[in-house]
Amino acid sequence: MDGASVVVDGEHGPGTTGEINGEGLCVLVGVTHEDTKEKAAQLARKLWSIRMLHDERSCSDIDAPLLVISQFTLYGDARKGRRPTWNAAAPGDVAEPLVDEVVAQLRALGATVATGRFGARMRVSLTNDGPFTVLIEV
Repeated sequence: MDGASVVVDGEHGPGTTGEINGEGLCVLVGVTHEDTKEKAAQLARKLWSIRMLHDERSCSDIDAPLLVISQFTLYGDARKGRRPTWNAAAPGDVAEPLVDEVVAQLRALGATVATGRFGARMRVSLTNDGPFTVLIEV
């Protein structure tokens, strides 16, 4: 990937809250009811070490940055009816600390991490090299 950014509408109009440039990972994190701090730490370790960048390198190999954005809609279910439900997504008071834990654990590993803003209406832009997208569950 060549870069990603997230823009959030604020008091003074839209503004970029998180951005990475060059090779790195744009990570959309969904939290469900069974997730824990231990799973958040496991996810952080996996994201930091997974070899999915150019020449099979990891973020830790080349000190590549990560943009982490909370995305409850990953747990959307549109199998029934005409509107999706998000019953599988954890409520905000459960999900926000776990997304924060993923970020904290990544930073503890030495990663450079940019973020979105939990619960905000965000516009995400990214250049997806490949395109290449992987679902990682822990």
